[in-house]
Amino acid sequence: MEATFLKSILDNDFYKFTMQHAVIKLYPKAKVRYAFINRGKHVFPEGFAELLRKSVDAMADLRLTKEEKSYLSHFCPYLDNTYLDFLQGYSYNPSEVHIEQEGSEIKVVIEGFWYRTILWEVPLMALISELFYKANHLIRLNDDAIKSVTKTKIDNYNTLGVSILEFGTRRRHSYDVHALINETLTKYGSQSFIGTSNVHFAMLNNKRPLGTHAHEWFMFHAGQYGFKMANLISLENWTKVYGGDLGIALTDTYTTEIFFNQFDKKYSKLFDGVRHDSGDPIEFAQKVMAHYNKMGIDPKSKAIVFSDSLNFEKVKLISDFCKDKIKMSFGIGTNFTNDVGLPAMNMVIKLTHTKPDNVHWQGVVKLSDEKNKNTGTPEMIALAKQVLGIKS
Repeated sequence: MEATFLKSILDNDFYKFTMQHAVIKLYPKAKVRYAFINRGKHVFPEGFAELLRKSVDAMADLRLTKEEKSYLSHFCPYLDNTYLDFLQGYSYNPSEVHIEQEGSEIKVVIEGFWYRTILWEVPLMALISELFYKANHLIRLNDDAIKSVTKTKIDNYNTLGVSILEFGTRRRHSYDVHALINETLTKYGSQSFIGTSNVHFAMLNNKRPLGTHAHEWFMFHAGQYGFKMANLISLENWTKVYGGDLGIALTDTYTTEIFFNQFDKKYSKLFDGVRHDSGDPIEFAQKVMAHYNKMGIDPKSKAIVFSDSLNFEKVKLISDFCKDKIKMSFGIGTNFTNDVGLPAMNMVIKLTHTKPDNVHWQGVVKLSDEKNKNTGTPEMIALAKQVLGIKS
């Protein structure tokens, strides 16, 4: 079995680059640690760690090309030229990724300066996924069948008249399937498909990459400034770097209820909207609209990006509820990029520890709107809940 090799340094989610840009500006000395979490209890065959090691080592050869730099400069003017110069000189350092295998379990830990290691998470998961199917000799649907399935989906979304984004890099079946999906969505989705979070495929289709920030942005700030201040300082620092650009805020790092208690009028007006990533989407939409009304802001002027395990039925339900009440779009991940006749993998790589400048290593947590999505040690989760006054 051969290793799998990435084709481009831009084969990654856009929010990794936007956060890297911000980290370089604000926290160049901070260190972090990430860990692979095998939520689906997947069984990895003998020799999997060696395959993954080869794929990771090969990433050291990836470089930003002149064409890629020109693309980013044109489509992402809020990324400083100094950052693009940095990215052109950046290379992955495989020694930052530690891989072990014990029986059918693999352990993957990433550690190093945050501004460097932040790019590993998404392509590493994509590699794990693709290698898993290859190493287990699992046969997917053929290309024509995948095209047909994807065309049916986007035809349905076209009929609904909703805006659809492709968010499926991290748990895709493979690069080839991902390419096929974007090709099909672009060809048949003119009424609904507005683009992808994957910068490489956005460039191939001459589209603007989509995304803002992830949970780790808030988790790091909690490690630096404490749980109570994490949301506020995260939002303030984001606006410090981007002004009014990239204005979709993620709400559920420390529960949406806590977030909206701190999402004051300034930020509610400045940010274009919010992203839903856990919990009941209808309840979330109700909370968002109630919050904007409380702030004296017309919800119709704001947007929600829904991105939690979506399929057509969920999108229709949400769309029917939100129509004419608030703007909305839908980021669909695994349902696009890993619907190939095989069970999709259930895994994540999450920030586990931070070491801000002149501070010791400490664990970080995420308190999702769904309890089974919480990450962190039981002790740190209990501490966060105590500090934030979360009862359950």
